[in-house]
Amino acid sequence: MFYKKIIVAFLCLTAGVCSASHAGALEFDTSDPLYMQGTGEILSTSNITYYDSVLRIGQALSYGFSERFTAGVNLHYQNDFAGDEDGFSSFDLGGVYRLMTPAENNHHIISDVLFGFKFGGSSHVRTPWFADSTYYAGLRFGRQWAGVTLAGTIKSSWIFDDDRGMSYIDFIPEAYFRLRGAWRAGIGADFRKATNPDYDQEWINAKLVRQYGRTQYIGHIDYEFEGDEFQIGVKLNILF
Repeated sequence: MFYKKIIVAFLCLTAGVCSASHAGALEFDTSDPLYMQGTGEILSTSNITYYDSVLRIGQALSYGFSERFTAGVNLHYQNDFAGDEDGFSSFDLGGVYRLMTPAENNHHIISDVLFGFKFGGSSHVRTPWFADSTYYAGLRFGRQWAGVTLAGTIKSSWIFDDDRGMSYIDFIPEAYFRLRGAWRAGIGADFRKATNPDYDQEWINAKLVRQYGRTQYIGHIDYEFEGDEFQIGVKLNILF
Protein backbone atom coordinates (compact mmCIF):
# COMPACT_ATOMS: atom_id res chain seq x y z
CA MET A 1 0.00 0.00 0.00
CA PHE A 2 1.18 3.52 -0.84
CA TYR A 3 0.39 4.80 2.66
CA LYS A 4 2.52 2.07 4.26
CA LYS A 5 5.49 3.04 2.08
CA ILE A 6 5.15 6.67 3.18
CA ILE A 7 4.97 5.69 6.86
CA VAL A 8 8.03 3.42 6.59
CA ALA A 9 10.02 6.11 4.75
CA PHE A 10 9.00 8.69 7.35
CA LEU A 11 10.13 6.50 10.26
CA CYS A 12 13.44 5.64 8.59
CA LEU A 13 14.20 9.26 7.77
CA THR A 14 13.28 10.37 11.29
CA ALA A 15 15.47 7.71 12.89
CA GLY A 16 18.40 8.53 10.64
CA VAL A 17 18.31 12.26 11.29
CA CYS A 18 17.77 11.93 15.03
CA SER A 19 20.79 9.64 15.35
CA ALA A 20 23.20 11.19 12.83
CA SER A 21 22.42 14.86 12.38
CA HIS A 22 24.57 17.34 14.20
CA ALA A 23 23.00 20.16 16.18
CA GLY A 24 21.32 22.87 14.14
CA ALA A 25 20.33 26.31 15.26
CA LEU A 26 16.70 26.82 16.25
CA GLU A 27 17.09 30.59 16.28
CA PHE A 28 15.45 32.31 13.29
CA ASP A 29 14.30 28.94 11.86
CA THR A 30 10.94 30.32 10.72
CA SER A 31 9.97 27.21 8.69
CA ASP A 32 10.00 25.03 11.81
CA PRO A 33 6.33 24.06 12.48
CA LEU A 34 6.77 24.96 16.18
CA TYR A 35 8.56 28.27 15.60
CA MET A 36 7.32 31.17 17.76
CA GLN A 37 8.31 34.78 17.12
CA GLY A 38 9.82 36.88 19.87
CA THR A 39 8.28 40.05 21.27
CA GLY A 40 8.25 42.83 18.70
CA GLU A 41 9.38 40.64 15.80
CA ILE A 42 7.61 40.76 12.42
CA LEU A 43 7.55 37.75 10.10
CA SER A 44 6.84 38.30 6.40
CA THR A 45 5.95 35.26 4.27
CA SER A 46 5.63 35.71 0.50
CA ASN A 47 4.60 32.74 -1.61
CA ILE A 48 3.85 31.67 -5.18
CA THR A 49 2.14 28.36 -6.02
CA TYR A 50 0.93 26.68 -9.19
CA TYR A 51 -1.83 24.07 -9.10
CA ASP A 52 -4.27 22.81 -11.75
CA SER A 53 -3.63 25.74 -14.15
CA VAL A 54 -4.02 28.26 -11.31
CA LEU A 55 -1.20 30.59 -10.22
CA ARG A 56 -1.47 32.01 -6.70
CA ILE A 57 0.54 34.86 -5.21
CA GLY A 58 0.19 35.41 -1.48
CA GLN A 59 1.47 37.52 1.39
CA ALA A 60 1.28 36.98 5.14
CA LEU A 61 2.44 39.23 7.99
CA SER A 62 2.53 38.33 11.66
CA TYR A 63 3.65 40.21 14.77
CA GLY A 64 4.95 38.90 18.10
CA PHE A 65 3.01 40.62 20.86
CA SER A 66 4.77 38.57 23.55
CA GLU A 67 6.88 35.43 23.91
CA ARG A 68 3.63 33.44 23.91
CA PHE A 69 1.28 35.24 21.50
CA THR A 70 1.50 36.16 17.82
CA ALA A 71 -1.19 37.42 15.44
CA GLY A 72 -1.22 38.02 11.72
CA VAL A 73 -3.04 38.51 8.44
CA ASN A 74 -2.94 36.51 5.21
CA LEU A 75 -4.21 37.26 1.69
CA HIS A 76 -3.55 35.93 -1.80
CA TYR A 77 -4.57 36.57 -5.39
CA GLN A 78 -4.98 33.88 -8.02
CA ASN A 79 -5.03 33.80 -11.81
CA ASP A 80 -6.76 30.91 -13.57
CA PHE A 81 -5.15 30.22 -16.96
CA ALA A 82 -7.79 27.63 -17.94
CA GLY A 83 -10.95 29.35 -16.71
CA ASP A 84 -12.44 32.40 -15.02
CA GLU A 85 -11.58 31.64 -11.37
CA ASP A 86 -9.55 34.83 -10.88
CA GLY A 87 -9.66 37.01 -7.77
CA PHE A 88 -8.66 37.52 -4.17
CA SER A 89 -8.97 34.98 -1.40
CA SER A 90 -10.70 35.51 1.90
CA PHE A 91 -8.96 37.86 4.33
CA ASP A 92 -7.51 35.65 7.08
CA LEU A 93 -7.00 37.07 10.59
CA GLY A 94 -5.44 34.58 12.98
CA GLY A 95 -3.44 34.11 16.14
CA VAL A 96 -1.29 31.59 18.01
CA TYR A 97 -1.02 31.33 21.79
CA ARG A 98 1.65 29.12 23.36
CA LEU A 99 0.08 27.07 26.13
CA MET A 100 3.20 25.19 27.17
CA THR A 101 6.93 25.66 26.57
CA PRO A 102 9.58 22.90 26.77
CA ALA A 103 10.80 24.20 30.12
CA GLU A 104 7.36 23.81 31.69
CA ASN A 105 7.11 20.01 31.53
CA ASN A 106 9.38 17.01 31.99
CA HIS A 107 8.87 15.72 28.44
CA HIS A 108 9.82 19.05 26.76
CA ILE A 109 6.53 19.12 24.83
CA ILE A 110 5.38 22.34 23.13
CA SER A 111 1.67 23.05 22.71
CA ASP A 112 -0.12 25.95 21.01
CA VAL A 113 -3.70 27.08 20.50
CA LEU A 114 -4.59 28.33 16.99
CA PHE A 115 -7.63 30.45 16.19
CA GLY A 116 -8.85 32.77 13.47
CA PHE A 117 -11.52 34.14 11.17
CA LYS A 118 -11.73 34.34 7.37
CA PHE A 119 -14.08 36.73 5.61
CA GLY A 120 -14.77 38.28 2.21
CA GLY A 121 -12.99 37.29 -0.97
CA SER A 122 -14.17 36.27 -4.41
CA SER A 123 -16.61 33.36 -4.71
CA HIS A 124 -14.38 32.05 -7.53
CA VAL A 125 -11.50 31.66 -5.10
CA ARG A 126 -13.09 30.62 -1.79
CA THR A 127 -13.31 26.93 -0.86
CA PRO A 128 -16.19 26.23 -0.76
CA TRP A 129 -17.42 29.09 -2.92
CA PHE A 130 -20.27 30.04 -0.54
CA ALA A 131 -17.95 30.41 2.50
CA ASP A 132 -18.11 34.19 2.95
CA SER A 133 -17.14 33.69 6.61
CA THR A 134 -15.21 30.84 8.21
CA TYR A 135 -14.14 30.42 11.83
CA TYR A 136 -11.40 28.02 12.90
CA ALA A 137 -9.60 26.85 16.04
CA GLY A 138 -7.11 24.13 16.76
CA LEU A 139 -4.36 22.64 18.88
CA ARG A 140 -0.75 22.16 17.78
CA PHE A 141 1.71 20.06 19.77
CA GLY A 142 5.15 18.55 19.32
CA ARG A 143 8.78 18.54 20.35
CA GLN A 144 12.00 20.11 19.09
CA TRP A 145 15.39 18.42 19.15
CA ALA A 146 18.68 19.79 17.81
CA GLY A 147 18.25 18.03 14.47
CA VAL A 148 14.54 17.41 14.11
CA THR A 149 11.10 18.75 15.04
CA LEU A 150 8.03 16.53 15.16
CA ALA A 151 4.64 18.22 15.32
CA GLY A 152 0.95 17.54 14.86
CA THR A 153 -2.00 19.90 14.44
CA ILE A 154 -5.72 19.25 14.83
CA LYS A 155 -7.85 22.10 13.49
CA SER A 156 -11.61 22.45 13.17
CA SER A 157 -13.32 24.95 10.84
CA TRP A 158 -16.94 26.09 10.78
CA ILE A 159 -18.90 27.72 7.93
CA PHE A 160 -22.18 29.31 9.00
CA ASP A 161 -24.72 29.36 6.18
CA ASP A 162 -28.48 28.86 6.57
CA ASP A 163 -28.68 26.41 3.66
CA ARG A 164 -25.15 25.10 3.09
CA GLY A 165 -23.44 25.36 6.48
CA MET A 166 -20.70 22.80 7.03
CA SER A 167 -17.60 22.05 9.09
CA TYR A 168 -14.42 20.08 8.63
CA ILE A 169 -11.48 18.81 10.65
CA ASP A 170 -7.83 18.80 9.55
CA PHE A 171 -5.16 16.53 10.99
CA ILE A 172 -1.68 17.77 10.01
CA PRO A 173 1.40 15.70 11.01
CA GLU A 174 4.81 17.24 10.21
CA ALA A 175 8.48 16.34 10.47
CA TYR A 176 11.17 18.98 10.01
CA PHE A 177 14.89 18.28 9.76
CA ARG A 178 17.87 20.57 10.33
CA LEU A 179 20.48 19.23 7.93
CA ARG A 180 24.13 20.10 7.58
CA GLY A 181 24.99 23.77 7.36
CA ALA A 182 22.07 26.06 6.57
CA TRP A 183 19.90 23.45 4.85
CA ARG A 184 16.58 22.19 6.23
CA ALA A 185 13.93 19.80 4.89
CA GLY A 186 10.40 18.87 5.86
CA ILE A 187 7.67 16.36 5.08
CA GLY A 188 4.05 16.43 6.12
CA ALA A 189 0.43 15.69 5.33
CA ASP A 190 -3.03 17.22 5.68
CA PHE A 191 -5.99 14.87 6.09
CA ARG A 192 -9.31 16.73 5.90
CA LYS A 193 -12.68 15.24 6.76
CA ALA A 194 -15.73 17.41 6.01
CA THR A 195 -19.42 17.04 6.81
CA ASN A 196 -19.88 17.31 3.02
CA PRO A 197 -17.76 14.50 1.50
CA ASP A 198 -17.22 16.55 -1.67
CA TYR A 199 -14.70 18.62 0.31
CA ASP A 200 -12.66 15.78 1.80
CA GLN A 201 -8.95 16.14 0.99
CA GLU A 202 -5.74 14.17 1.51
CA TRP A 203 -2.45 16.01 0.88
CA ILE A 204 1.17 15.01 1.32
CA ASN A 205 4.02 17.48 0.93
CA ALA A 206 7.78 17.93 1.00
CA LYS A 207 9.91 21.07 1.24
CA LEU A 208 13.55 22.10 1.04
CA VAL A 209 14.79 25.18 2.90
CA ARG A 210 17.97 27.28 2.64
CA GLN A 211 18.61 29.75 5.44
CA TYR A 212 20.62 32.98 5.34
CA GLY A 213 20.47 34.62 8.75
CA ARG A 214 16.91 35.86 9.23
CA THR A 215 15.85 34.97 5.67
CA GLN A 216 14.72 31.59 4.37
CA TYR A 217 14.12 30.45 0.79
CA ILE A 218 11.72 27.50 0.52
CA GLY A 219 10.71 25.27 -2.35
CA HIS A 220 7.89 22.75 -1.94
CA ILE A 221 5.87 20.15 -3.81
CA ASP A 222 2.47 18.80 -2.74
CA TYR A 223 0.24 15.97 -3.94
CA GLU A 224 -3.52 15.69 -3.45
CA PHE A 225 -4.98 12.16 -3.59
CA GLU A 226 -8.66 13.02 -4.16
CA GLY A 227 -7.97 15.06 -7.29
CA ASP A 228 -4.73 13.26 -8.25
CA GLU A 229 -3.03 16.65 -8.66
CA PHE A 230 0.40 18.09 -7.92
CA GLN A 231 1.14 21.59 -6.60
CA ILE A 232 4.53 23.28 -6.69
CA GLY A 233 5.59 26.51 -5.06
CA VAL A 234 8.23 28.75 -3.53
CA LYS A 235 8.24 30.86 -0.37
CA LEU A 236 10.33 33.64 1.08
CA ASN A 237 10.40 34.11 4.87
CA ILE A 238 11.93 37.29 6.28
CA LEU A 239 12.11 37.93 10.02
CA PHE A 240 12.39 41.59 11.03
